[in-house]
Amino acid sequence: MAKLDPLVSEFATTEEAEAYDVWFRKKVQDALDDPRPPVPHDDVVRQVKATIDRNRKKRA
Repeated sequence: MAKLDPLVSEFATTEEAEAYDVWFRKKVQDALDDPRPPVPHDDVVRQVKATIDRNRKKRA
C-alpha cells in the first residue's frame, strides 16, 4: 500500500485514489448515458438561487 504525499494528493494511498477514480468515472458515464433531456444552465442557476433565497429566509 503506497502512501501518497498529502501536499500532492488528497488521498492517503494509491488504492484510495484509484478507487475514487473508478467511482468518479462511473458517475460521469452514468450522467452521459442518462436518457433524460438536459437541463439548461440558466434554469439550474435560477433553481439554485431560489433554494439559497428560501434557506436565507428560513434563517432570518
